[in-house]
Amino acid sequence: MPKEIRLRYGLNPHQTPARAFASGDLPFTVRNGAPGMINLLDALNAWQLVRELRQVTGHPAAASFKHVSPAGVGLAFAVNEQFLRAYPVPRECLSPLGTAYTRARSADRISTFGDIAAFSDTVDERAANALRREVSDGCIAPGYDPKALAILSRKKDGAYLVLEVDPSYQPGPTETRDVFGVTLEQRRNDHAVDASLLRNVVTKETALPERHVRDLLVGLITLKYTQSNSVAFVLDGTAIGIGAGQQSRIHCTRLAAQKAELWWLRQHPRVLDLTLRADLSRPERDNAIDGFLRDDLTPPELVAWRTAFDREPQRLSADERREWLDKITPLSYVSDAFLPFRDNVDRARAAGAKYVAQPGGSARDAEVIAACDEHGMVMAFTGVRLFHH
Repeated sequence: MPKEIRLRYGLNPHQTPARAFASGDLPFTVRNGAPGMINLLDALNAWQLVRELRQVTGHPAAASFKHVSPAGVGLAFAVNEQFLRAYPVPRECLSPLGTAYTRARSADRISTFGDIAAFSDTVDERAANALRREVSDGCIAPGYDPKALAILSRKKDGAYLVLEVDPSYQPGPTETRDVFGVTLEQRRNDHAVDASLLRNVVTKETALPERHVRDLLVGLITLKYTQSNSVAFVLDGTAIGIGAGQQSRIHCTRLAAQKAELWWLRQHPRVLDLTLRADLSRPERDNAIDGFLRDDLTPPELVAWRTAFDREPQRLSADERREWLDKITPLSYVSDAFLPFRDNVDRARAAGAKYVAQPGGSARDAEVIAACDEHGMVMAFTGVRLFHH
């Protein structure tokens, strides 16, 4: 592997020249396309996430990254017919990795547009076909079957970025970053995320089923590689709502909860039966469904939304939305730092959360615990902050 590669540009097209280099060999090779700096920032963060998920859960994993945070993360668990109607993908694309990526991509169909996809295992032909259908800027994986590589190398008229990472590579214990001519150095965040972090249950309710232990771990690992502040809602191995990069935690929670609710509302029977214009592209269909479900559209947005349908459908009432949202399987809710106020718990519960993991350590821990007890929720204090910048 090379020790240095030239990049198309840095964070913006006018920031040239730009390069990626290492004291030894680079831990990846470019199999197709040419990366820019943001591509590599997304890819290297995403690879660490899916690699750690694979190690901790034992399941193939995929992530969809945008601007150095995951828009969605998924494990390779089977999907049902309701899911496939809401997030259509041919069954011939649903290998374990293809399923994991389909789950990751479902979490936020709007934000995943133009993503960097990451896979924990060698990409097979079926997973490549799942990725081929999506608007994506590149991918990273520890390997590619020959047919998969050929499929991906044809994307974007042959310019699609394909990175192959050395799965055995381990970085050193320290990492540095230059900011305004100043070099910052710290120990790499190599703190293990495993079930031992969930032993300190502080609520009256203490039962933590194994599948929710797994979901809390998925959330913790996801946030380890998400721009802070950040929270996540997880269901059945899929991070269905991620709130990243907000200055206040309640804004993170509101954002993530809204995404989780939209993920579930897209599976409402009325939404599944929507008839959109046949000439719409998949992104245009996603935008139309998003518009159908949102209640904050401006008049110009409403005009654009209505054109996606031959006949304007009747939108869901507040009661219909609440009735459907109340049917969601209990979610797991994870925060990368302590919850400073109970409002986060109240909003998470309204979105369907029952299981919570957070570091603890707030001056208002007692109030937050009391809020969980009022709602019958189970909360573990991990004792570990997972900020990422």
